[in-house]
Amino acid sequence: MTRKPTAFRLSPDASAQNSPKKPQARPKTNPKTSAKTSAKPRTTKAARKPQSLPPPEVGMEDDYFENQAKQQTPIAPPPQKIAKTMRWGAIFFSAFTGLLMMWASVAFINLIEDLFSRATWLGWLGTGLLALAGIAALVIILREIIGLFALRKISKLQEYATTARQFKDDKAAKRVVTKLKSIYANRPEVAWGLANLKEHEADIINADDLVNMAERDLMTPLDEAAGQIIAAASRRVTLLTAITPAALLDILFVAAQNMKMLRQLAVLYGGRPGMFGTMKLAGMVVSHLAVTGGLALTDSLVQQFVGKGLLGRLSARFGEGAVNGILTTRIGLAALDLTRPIPFQPGQRPKLAEFLKQTISIPLLGEKD
Repeated sequence: MTRKPTAFRLSPDASAQNSPKKPQARPKTNPKTSAKTSAKPRTTKAARKPQSLPPPEVGMEDDYFENQAKQQTPIAPPPQKIAKTMRWGAIFFSAFTGLLMMWASVAFINLIEDLFSRATWLGWLGTGLLALAGIAALVIILREIIGLFALRKISKLQEYATTARQFKDDKAAKRVVTKLKSIYANRPEVAWGLANLKEHEADIINADDLVNMAERDLMTPLDEAAGQIIAAASRRVTLLTAITPAALLDILFVAAQNMKMLRQLAVLYGGRPGMFGTMKLAGMVVSHLAVTGGLALTDSLVQQFVGKGLLGRLSARFGEGAVNGILTTRIGLAALDLTRPIPFQPGQRPKLAEFLKQTISIPLLGEKD
């Protein structure tokens, strides 16, 4: 019986050792299926999976993980530039101001030409008055700018004084003393304090002690005058609010008295604010009160000082005036924090209760002292 010829597959090592290399025969392919397989290429599982780096060798773990992170982390697109929005409010204000100035210039030129057409002396008189008005306007503008810089100087002095006290900064303390001596050089109410400060200035070693001595010698008489200004404004608001018949007049009067008080306090401590400077100071006071919660008057406080039978004995109108006076006092105390060159130390700041007896006179309460 004859055997059919068969082929045996040997291992690579055995074939390499026992038999010489022979060219491998190509596998037989079916011509019907070869066209189909050539049109659609095979996709193996290895092709579908993302290629990964080979496993790290010993001692190369850091480089392997770093390259693996670079391969897997997507590259972020470059940041796009944000388009700047136009400030239409500033453009409107600038354009409107320019048109207003052009209109005023043309109106003044036409006025001067009309005056010259009527009479020569009228034209020269109008030209002189226009020049005088221009000089006065320039002086007012310069005074406003100086007043704003003075308020800024006071704020800087407060920062230097705080730095000298907290961080024992000798340079800040000396700067505070030098600025105060230049501001109050011609003030008679602090002449004794200036002389005492100049005499003992060199003997003080610590920065906080130097600032405290300047506060004691220079701020004490000014604080007394500031207390009188606040008390006087509060009394005027209390009494005149009680007798004015209309609410609109109350608002206008209280606003005028508060603005006057703010300006007096700023001038007292070395500032010279004009109209715009006073308005800026008023905005700073309102912001300060909003932060500290100073405008919040509790019912117990009003009842303690106003309600002890006062509303029943006199009128509700006087009670409203008393509340307005208390608010004016609170605004004045907030202005002290902003206009005083050296901030108050903890526990030394005047309190609202100290001014209430001056705002609401005790004999009006019908009680004996």
